[in-house]
Amino acid sequence: MGTYSKRKSFSTLLVAFLLVIVFALAGCGQEEKQTSQKNNASNEANKTESKPYTVEHAMGKTEIKGDPKRVVILTNEGTEALLALGVTPVGAVQSWTGDPWYNHIKDKMKDVKSVGNEGEPSVETIASLKPDLIIGNKMRHEKIYEQLSAIAPTVFAETLRGDWKENFELYAKAVNKEEEGNKVIADFDKRVEELKGKLGDKLNEKVSIVRFMPGEVRIYHKDTFSGVILDQLGFARPEGQDQPDFAEKNVTKERIPAMDGDILFYFTYDPAETKGEGPKLEDEWINDPLFKNLNVVKNNNIHKVDDAIWNTAGGVLAANLFLDDIEKYFLTEK
Repeated sequence: MGTYSKRKSFSTLLVAFLLVIVFALAGCGQEEKQTSQKNNASNEANKTESKPYTVEHAMGKTEIKGDPKRVVILTNEGTEALLALGVTPVGAVQSWTGDPWYNHIKDKMKDVKSVGNEGEPSVETIASLKPDLIIGNKMRHEKIYEQLSAIAPTVFAETLRGDWKENFELYAKAVNKEEEGNKVIADFDKRVEELKGKLGDKLNEKVSIVRFMPGEVRIYHKDTFSGVILDQLGFARPEGQDQPDFAEKNVTKERIPAMDGDILFYFTYDPAETKGEGPKLEDEWINDPLFKNLNVVKNNNIHKVDDAIWNTAGGVLAANLFLDDIEKYFLTEK
């Protein structure tokens, strides 16, 4: 065989060899790509699929088949709990004041559908949202529990107490976020302890709490939203308010002296439907001679605060804003 023929044969073999390598590498690459795609799909499935879990609550036990994606919440404090846990509900009862949400949560609720008010939510609207979990409250919604349960797994808290943490823990279990819930509570408690250290002797100041409502005035005791947080902080309360119950309701002006303290915070409930009756009552009382004769008034140590933050919202977001107010009035203002 001539030199040219040998070179041609060698070139042909070399090309064939290189083609084999190219195809082999391409095959490996395709196999790796398919394996990677399978692994990614498996990982995504693991992320989106969780095991069924059971939640014990005020109405019994409810099985939830996986991490809920479409949650409807039927209490104001429950809405705050979900938002703090990183869950935006598809539906929620409207805030007691606001259009339809409190100012401090409205930016987080832009895409949330109102399902009516907390006292009477719309079952039809709830059903239209196709929820995979409904969270409500026995004290508010016991009569419609069966209807709600027919729509989706339903979990009820027992009641609405001053201690918001009890319901918060249930809500965290319901949405399968106990770990995140524990962190939210731990962060709040840590902040309280740090604030207690800064307040020092100021905790000895007797804090009086008064609420004006359409047609009613209340002096709040310790089993209220603001009362529970003040107690956790360690604040003193006036003798008549240092009680473990909810409040003295329907107080008359003869009871104005019971509002005295070293510092007084008052807030006014002003829902749109009562057309300003709450603020009118507030104005009447704080301008009454008996009220003006209080030592706390003479010492110019009374402060009007936000009803939503100090009482009505009742959840963890408001609780942190409440602490902001405590810092403001006790640590920054002269």
